[in-house]
Amino acid sequence: MGKGGSLSDGVIRKIILSYTYVAIWIFLSFTVIVYNKYILDRKMYNWPFPVSLTMLHMSFSSLLAFLLIKVFRFVEPVQISREVYVSSVVPIGALYSLSLWLSNSAYIYLSVSFIQMLKALMPVAVYSVGVLLKRDPFKADTMANMVSISIGVAIAAYGEAKFDTWGVTLQLGAVAFEATRLVLIQILLTAKGINFNPITSLYYVAPCCFVFLSIPWILVEYPILKETSSFHIDFFIFGTNSLCAFALNLAVFLLVGKTSALTMNVAGVVKDWLLIAFSWSVIKDTVTPINLFGYGLAFLGVAYYNHAKLQALKASEAQKKAAQDEEEAGRLLQDREGDDIGRKNDNQS
Repeated sequence: MGKGGSLSDGVIRKIILSYTYVAIWIFLSFTVIVYNKYILDRKMYNWPFPVSLTMLHMSFSSLLAFLLIKVFRFVEPVQISREVYVSSVVPIGALYSLSLWLSNSAYIYLSVSFIQMLKALMPVAVYSVGVLLKRDPFKADTMANMVSISIGVAIAAYGEAKFDTWGVTLQLGAVAFEATRLVLIQILLTAKGINFNPITSLYYVAPCCFVFLSIPWILVEYPILKETSSFHIDFFIFGTNSLCAFALNLAVFLLVGKTSALTMNVAGVVKDWLLIAFSWSVIKDTVTPINLFGYGLAFLGVAYYNHAKLQALKASEAQKKAAQDEEEAGRLLQDREGDDIGRKNDNQS
């Protein structure tokens, strides 16, 4: 604090940078979602091939991640053995490919606004999978909060003007696979002391995703693409789309690295409301009062969940600090006792 209680230049600069990282992440996340919707929707660009689009993203991300790590040395690579790659990275890559495939497929059938409402179920899925895999303890109050979020999403679904059962099934499947992937990252990687940032994560996971996605692509989309003019790629559209998707991963790296994962969660709530407003005002998707009421209820549940996680994190940090202080106090006490003994020995001699 400077004179008159004003903030120092360093603090102001840090605040401005934090808000800049948040704004960049919101803009890129917003752009990727709307861009994917534009490409895949039959009423817009009309290229309804979600596996092909996801494979383009993965190949582009693999190439750029390789260049940033091996050529430009932008980030340090994380060294892992072949055994760890096969036992840990491959299952995560399989789940990630399924999550991306299904979530991109949902844009063909559902509005952007409704998809964001369904994504509010992510904390419910993550907690449920964590309990099933014995990663998280079961707590009645937390489960009650999860039920409230689910009820809110169910109300929003009930009020959806253009409800599509297959589209909802795809999005719920994407949420389930993504939640399982996030829990397995904690079990298979973090527990082993392996931490990937978004760039190294893409370096290892994106090629694996590409291989897994090639199976449904060969069986489902390739025969259709081969018989239509859609097989000819628009390099500007798909190049800029892939670049935005990769830039989003860089933005995640900056946002989480310079602020925190909780900041990204809060920014995600802002992004979701912006997407709902954009979907209603620009794309002209129908958003009903029941939609908003249900999502509002789910939003309150998610906000409480994030608040509870923050309080638990603060309590954990306070316990660690108290333990460190006790250890330091014990060390100082031992040093003083040692000095006292030394003085007594000197006096006796």
